[in-house]
Order: sequence, then C-alpha cells, then structure tokens
Amino acid sequence: MKKSTQFQLSFMMFLEFFIWGGWFVTLGSFLGNNLSATGAETGMAYSTQSWGAIIAPFIIGLIADRFFNAEKILGILHLIGAFLMYQMSQSTEFGAFYPYVLGYMIAYMPTLALVNSVSFNQMNDPAKQFPLVRVWGTIGWIVAGLLISFAFKWDSIENIGQGMLSNTFTMVAIASAILGVFSFTLPKTPPKVSKDEKVTISDILGLDALKLLKDRNFLVFFVSSVLICIPLAFYYQNISPFLTEYKVENSTAWASLGQISEVGFMLLLPFFFKKYGFKKTIIFGMLAWAIRYALFAFGNAGDLFFMLVIGIALHGICYDFFFVSGQIYTDSKAGDKVKSAAQGLITLATYGVGMLVGFWVAGQIVDKNVLADGAHSWLDIWEFPALFALGVLVFFAIVFKNEKVEYKDA
Repeated sequence: MKKSTQFQLSFMMFLEFFIWGGWFVTLGSFLGNNLSATGAETGMAYSTQSWGAIIAPFIIGLIADRFFNAEKILGILHLIGAFLMYQMSQSTEFGAFYPYVLGYMIAYMPTLALVNSVSFNQMNDPAKQFPLVRVWGTIGWIVAGLLISFAFKWDSIENIGQGMLSNTFTMVAIASAILGVFSFTLPKTPPKVSKDEKVTISDILGLDALKLLKDRNFLVFFVSSVLICIPLAFYYQNISPFLTEYKVENSTAWASLGQISEVGFMLLLPFFFKKYGFKKTIIFGMLAWAIRYALFAFGNAGDLFFMLVIGIALHGICYDFFFVSGQIYTDSKAGDKVKSAAQGLITLATYGVGMLVGFWVAGQIVDKNVLADGAHSWLDIWEFPALFALGVLVFFAIVFKNEKVEYKDA
C-alpha cells in the first residue's frame, strides 16, 4: 500500500470517528439542558444508534455492495449527515430534534462498514496494515473530546448552562461535509456483488450464521453478548449527564480517557488472551463492567474523584476484553463460509437489539431516580448496571464450558 493511500485512509478514519465522538458523548447533557428531555426521551435519542445498526445492513447489502462504489456512497451519506447535523444544532425542542437524529444515525451507521470496505480494498496485508489506519479513528474521537473541553470549553458548567453544547453539532456538520467531499477522492472501491446476483434478506442479516447457535457454548456467548449491552448502554447514555451534574469541568476530555485506555488495553489483549484463554478474558471484561459502575456509584467530584477516573479508564478492559475477544471467538467458530455472516449477526444482536433494549432500560431507570430538585440519585442509577453485569458474569462463568481459542491478529 502506498504511503499516499495510507494517509488518505487514515484521514478518512480520523474524520469518521471525530464525527461520532464530537456529539455522541455530550448528547445526554445537551438533551437535558437545551431541550429539557426526560430520561426516556434521552434513551430514545441514543437508541437511534441501534435503529441505524439494524437498518445499515440493508443499505450496504442492497445498495452499496451491488450498484455503487463504496467511496461514493460514503460521500453521499456524509453530505446528507452534514445537513441533518446542522438541523440538529438548530433544534429547540425534542419533538423537532428526534426525526433529525434518527435520520442521521440511519445515514451514519452504514458508513462504519463502508470505511472498512474502502480500507481493506487497498490493503495487501490487512492484519498488519489495518490497525495502523484504524487507530486514527480512535485518535479522532479523542481529539474531538479535547477540542470540546479545552479549545472551545463548550462543556464547562457555565457554558452548558448557556446552551453552548449545540455548537458540537455545528462542528460535526462541518467535519461531515469535509469527509463527504473528501470521500469522492478516495481510491475506487467497486461493488462486491453483481447487480444481477440474487441477494436474500438472510444474506444481508447474516441469518446463515444462526446455525452456530446449535453449539451450546456459542449460544451462551451470544446471549451474554446481548445482555452485556444493557450495562454498556448505561455508560454511553449517562456518562456526560452524570459528570455534568457532579459539576466536573472538562467532562468530555475526561470521558475520552476511555478511548485512550482502549488503545492501551488493545495492545495487552493478545498477551492476556494467550496466557489466560478466552473464558477468563471474557470474565475479566465483564467483571470490569461491574467494578466500573460500583466506582461511579460510590465516587464523587471531590475527594473520591479518582474513583470516577478509574471507572472511565476501565473502558478499555470493558470493551476490548469482551467485544474484541468476542469477535475473535466468533471468527474461530464460524468457519470460512459464514465468517462475515457471523460477525454481521453478532453486530446486529449487540449494537442493534442489545443496545436498543439497554437504552430503553437506562431511560426508565434514570426517570425513576429523579430527585425533588431535578438532580438524580446516581448511586441507585449505577447500582442497576453493576448488579446486572455481575449477573451476566455469573451466568457465563457457570454455563460456558472452557475451550481453547487461538488469538489471530487479523
């Protein structure tokens, strides 16, 4: 792969995740402060990610893979996203905001697969080359958080009160427009499937991989993956309102510590995986979920602030040790014929169904713990996902039978 191509792909990844990190983290605080949204409404807004994940395979399978170059679809979707993101920045009530965020996530979620397609199409050694490109996506997410906190200070307690978080959508709209135009200059990535070739709903949704559920271990892992997404939804939906309510300055920058740790623990994962095996790695990841929420429940913005920082930093273990290990396990169980279908099915089940349920549950729990002054009983809110994650851990530890799974770099 040429250096110029690597630069193009890295810049594409940087903007792709800069866009996501530039508004998704602070969305909860924006909705509560600017639009006076309830916990249930905040859950609805976050669940648009899940609806996007459910609809995305149809856009990729029925359109991108059959009729148009991936880079052109990527450009069009991001230009549409720029318009919708600007409309979100102008919204003053939740009823007007929701259709725009729903439309945006339906447009955005397919781009996650498209940037991978464009990248892999240019690589002769993906196992070695893709991480060097993909890491720029994580850097993009981190930079977005640092800009919001330190350059623009939109998430300072004073500026949040003045409604400045609406500027995050304007920033992202500009970045989305840039990526939209830039996408048309990316290397050509033609359709993978002939437009005359018949593609079924089963192909698109990865339903061919359902036969893997006959394997008891894979079924236990599959169910655990869906269930652990409920605690995951609590983190995405509530971390910004939680830190804001505790009057933590630079909360978006603090939240980006989770992505920084994600990079670090990704490097440790191969060692941990090979030394302790798949089952213990997954259990360690689930235990980290329970510990982080306990830290959030009992920490504060004063002398126990270190507990909140550790809880955020545990994101690397929570995500990498469970979800990345899970992708490796799925790859090892699937076999060549249903590899892609199996990964698609897991993505649909977790980011689609699991997170959809999780965001709804999180919204209900938050609304049940509103105090008389409008603040929240965060101890009770965080207690639920902590105990839930512990329950999933016990279920997995008892029912999943240990088996050897090889770690692959690809």
